[in-house]
Amino acid sequence: MPKTPEFFKNKTILITGAASGIGKETAHIFAREGANVVCADINESGAAAVAEEVKAKGVRSGAIAVDIASRDSVNDMTQKSIADFGPIHFLFNSAGGAVARSPFLEIDDDLWHKTYDINVHGTFYAMQAMLPHMIENGGGVIVNMASMAHLRGGPGTSVHYASSKGAVATMSLGVAREFVDQNIRCIPLCPAGVDTPFQDVSSPEQRAKSMGAIPMKRFGRPEEVGEVVLFICSDACEFMTADPIYINGGGGFR
Repeated sequence: MPKTPEFFKNKTILITGAASGIGKETAHIFAREGANVVCADINESGAAAVAEEVKAKGVRSGAIAVDIASRDSVNDMTQKSIADFGPIHFLFNSAGGAVARSPFLEIDDDLWHKTYDINVHGTFYAMQAMLPHMIENGGGVIVNMASMAHLRGGPGTSVHYASSKGAVATMSLGVAREFVDQNIRCIPLCPAGVDTPFQDVSSPEQRAKSMGAIPMKRFGRPEEVGEVVLFICSDACEFMTADPIYINGGGGFR
């Protein structure tokens, strides 16, 4: 929670991947605190539905279709958000995914490149598009979705995914340190398994194995991650930047 009452009131967050899962729940959490919410997703109808739900909380919200694998699409998203809402104070790059599970020797070029397109390039494009605007407006906070997978390597099913999330964590570290003098904070989030549509690419056996590595013996809930995003963006968290935050039910580094 913020230190200052109504800290988020009339401020704006842009969320990619807002149509479902962590992005959707984060949209509701920020609206609860009085923030305006731009809901961006490749699923335009899903983003529009979330935006309507958010408006019911008494804040401004809108939906934008975006293909985060396209620089042009991400640039359009950013420009439309600024045109419609004015200053964007917070950016949450929530969109991403594993695309498919695969043993390492069966990862082909298509799977590798698609995974990097949505997890790495999408985050890269969004930060490059938004940073000049944030600098011009005196600062901002960027939260990027990484994963515990980058510490574990994803052996057997998802080296491609783990590698891409490692790139997100490294990129976040570099951006945080490069732009700290411009009042920009940038933090990667590294959840363990979270109960979202992301899990649909996993078999029941893979889900059970993932859950078994979590001492709490359950997946995280999307809103639990969303509350951490809120804290990071608040004035209660002003000395934190660059280093990853792990949300893993005690899963540690196994």
